[in-house]
Amino acid sequence: MPVPKKHQSKSRSRKRRTHYKASLPTLVACPRCGAPKLPHRACPECGFYREEKVIAKTRAEKKIEKELEKA
Repeated sequence: MPVPKKHQSKSRSRKRRTHYKASLPTLVACPRCGAPKLPHRACPECGFYREEKVIAKTRAEKKIEKELEKA
């Protein structure tokens, strides 16, 4: 089985790995409410995807929303 002939320094290994990085996620505005969301996914704010309601809010979420509107 082949093995490296010489030791690779930390700097050489790290230089090679400089291009291995996480990219920022692409965000688009929700056409219904304008909140930022990931493309091809339901909006976390309004629960709509392609003009269809796919995520229903629970009673607890509705209660919290009403309390925030009063404050």
